[in-house]
Amino acid sequence: MSQHVDRHQSELLVPEAVLRRAAEHLAGRYVGVFSPETVERTVFESYAALRETATVHTHLTALAPRLAAERLTARAHTDGSVVKTAPEVLFVDDPAPFVRRLTLNRPEKRNALSHQLRAEIMAALQQADQDPDVRVMIVRGAGSCFSAGYELGGANEGVDMPHFTAEGEGQWPRHVTETWMSIWDLAKPVIAQVHGYCLAGGSELATGCDLVYVAHDAKMGYPAVRFGVPDMHFHAWMLGMRAAMEMMVTGDSISGDEAVRLGWANRAFDEADLDDEVLAVAGRVANIPTDIVSLNKRAVHRGMDTMGMRTAIRQGTELCAMGTKAATFTEFIDKMRDEGLTQALAERDAPFGDYRTGG
Repeated sequence: MSQHVDRHQSELLVPEAVLRRAAEHLAGRYVGVFSPETVERTVFESYAALRETATVHTHLTALAPRLAAERLTARAHTDGSVVKTAPEVLFVDDPAPFVRRLTLNRPEKRNALSHQLRAEIMAALQQADQDPDVRVMIVRGAGSCFSAGYELGGANEGVDMPHFTAEGEGQWPRHVTETWMSIWDLAKPVIAQVHGYCLAGGSELATGCDLVYVAHDAKMGYPAVRFGVPDMHFHAWMLGMRAAMEMMVTGDSISGDEAVRLGWANRAFDEADLDDEVLAVAGRVANIPTDIVSLNKRAVHRGMDTMGMRTAIRQGTELCAMGTKAATFTEFIDKMRDEGLTQALAERDAPFGDYRTGG
């Protein structure tokens, strides 16, 4: 790191690792234009500049990468370079003191969880978990829904999975369950704010969060059981045996109100009020210091671990791997390749009159 950056290190109010992680994340936007070292130096310089002018030194770790991005892009244009940045698939803001909010930003794709989006979600959560100016995080979706599931189109081509998972049978379900269950291991609570569709991978992301608040008319479901086996087997744990069984053998969704009644979600609100209501809950969580909240969060998850929930979810990934060998699964994948994803899903759901065929 440059001497200029060293000069400011003693002034940093946050662990240096927070800014380093932000720089690593930002460097991916400037591959071939700026070196990772240049990006990191710009992030630290931006943070120092913000500190010199800010009257209140809060949320600067979130603002520094944004200022650094503005500086790097301006510099690239001045130098005549073309910055081919990836689409901004995740918005991050601080809507209230000690609250960090992540907004999934692929509304045209119903916030399908691509490798890039999943990587950015986890990077932002991990950064916030290390930021002393953050005590609670919110995850929500832009547009008509929270998330309709994993990316099934071409957006993952040429993009690595967000983190290493050992190869072999069941790599995909092991990978995604490791991702979402790692939210349990963060120190700070994460809130899922759910409206519209919350399907398949979207329901897995929300389940991994510590608190879930929904719109009354949200739809949580796993339609993929109509041709395969879920990656993350949370249903029996979160909904009870009978409701879980019905969802698993029909692929039907449940409303936000039903999700609350069955125990998957905490409370339901009118969609128009959801932002304000979730921020109110987040504010109550933020009133308690992180050192205490983190232990109480861990106590609940340790209880679930003791009862075997995480082990059962891991065992479920093996059933998911077996499902990929079933004739029905193979036939659906072939249909998807021959007729296209939209047509294959429409034919899947037509007998049920829901999801893509329900209007």
